[in-house]
Amino acid sequence: MRDVAGGAIGYEAGLDALTVAPAAEVDAALGASLRDAFERLFKGGWQPAELHRVVARLGDPVKAALVADGATAYGKRFADVDSRWQEQVARLPGATRRRPDRISLIDSSLGLLIELRRLPVIEVLIPPPGAVADKSDNKILERVRALLAKAESTDFPAEAEAYSAKAQELIARHSIEEALTSADRAEVVPFARRIGVDHPYESEKASLLDAVARANHCHTVWSPELGFSTVFGFDADIDGVELLYTSLLVQANRAMSRDEPAKGKARIKAFRRSFLVAYAIRIGERLAQVTREALQSHSDLLPVLRNRDVQVREVMQKAFPRTVRARGSRIDSLEGWESGRAAADEAELG
Repeated sequence: MRDVAGGAIGYEAGLDALTVAPAAEVDAALGASLRDAFERLFKGGWQPAELHRVVARLGDPVKAALVADGATAYGKRFADVDSRWQEQVARLPGATRRRPDRISLIDSSLGLLIELRRLPVIEVLIPPPGAVADKSDNKILERVRALLAKAESTDFPAEAEAYSAKAQELIARHSIEEALTSADRAEVVPFARRIGVDHPYESEKASLLDAVARANHCHTVWSPELGFSTVFGFDADIDGVELLYTSLLVQANRAMSRDEPAKGKARIKAFRRSFLVAYAIRIGERLAQVTREALQSHSDLLPVLRNRDVQVREVMQKAFPRTVRARGSRIDSLEGWESGRAAADEAELG
């Protein structure tokens, strides 16, 4: 049993051994091995939402549910748990609707164990349970979230524009004030945050995130095999990037569903890919223009921003000393390209 759980025996042979062994021994061995694997990854930088995402991409809902259960159980072992860690656990999907039979559960548990052992340790961005350095939330960002939620839910463009314009105003003001007040504070340093980039069309979505980040004094590194991009920048700027990207992606999906052709799987796929490429490029142009306009009355900030950009690039280079530039997506649908640019022009830059 120890050899199976420890990985010394191959998957097929291990599964055969587990299905005929006493249930109590199997449950104890698999449970202990999964707990050890979760502990290695959570201490090694993985956050609950990230680990759930990368496992859910495998297409087995039982494995994804095991991750949710494992993250919940791991957090309960500690008295001190970072609020951001707790929030991620609370948002994880619950158990599958149909309870799997015992053989299926053993199969998924053993398969999950193999997948977890393949995952590398990554940089710790949120303190794992037991090592708390909590981050208090910002009231301005709560107001931004509320405004964006209203902008995304309304069916009236004028109303959405009013909500999003106010949200963008708050984000810009928050970023400028933070830069002005922290210019001479040595403790204010660049950070990084991982933001999920889900399939389908991960490359195009990563490009949209990068466009939003660059317009807000941040830089990104996309890790396609792990399902996320790492955003480097100062906290106030990363907060704005995350909120903007999430809202713009909602707006893009809504516009894309509205405008896409009715028939033809290949045609729809080409349309969506071209739509998202054009959308990301045009959004980047619009955000860059907004940023320039916001800084026109703060010319004294330019040297500060240049220095901050150097610091951000140094942190990124240290975390990712070797990166490659992603190849751009092909444009196979003029209809999708034009629709994407039009949707980007309509999008509210909240």
